[in-house]
Amino acid sequence: MGIKEEIKQERFKSNAEMALVNILYTYNWLKDRQQGILKEHNILPQHYNVLRIVNGNKSKVVFPGQIKEVMIDRGRDLTRLIDKLVNLGLLCRQHCDSNRRMIEISITDKGLKTVEDIEITLSKEMKSFFHLSEKDALVLSNLLDKLRG
Repeated sequence: MGIKEEIKQERFKSNAEMALVNILYTYNWLKDRQQGILKEHNILPQHYNVLRIVNGNKSKVVFPGQIKEVMIDRGRDLTRLIDKLVNLGLLCRQHCDSNRRMIEISITDKGLKTVEDIEITLSKEMKSFFHLSEKDALVLSNLLDKLRG
């Protein structure tokens, strides 16, 4: 179903406006699907983003500034996100040996398992709704990059 039918709006001021509405609508549609999966693990998309960042880092530890720099949603309180992940046993936080003012963040075995479980479930879920070929997905990604300039 097209965006006009989904939101029951026949006219847009321009194709650019229709595209923007479609991007926002699709973002929320995807977020709702992801949140259902993440809810089973008692985390939000922002928590999952932090877990992926820490998990994907080449070194074993990450500093909060490094996490904040690459977060998708930078408006969140990183300290609270990390606190919850530490309380759930998914991340570990400790002071840096060489600079006691710095905090080192690392992922626990439970955190690694959680990321793996979520990725498996998301991958299965995506196959059921992501109706783009690899080529089309690359074109879409490139167009979104172009949109941001």
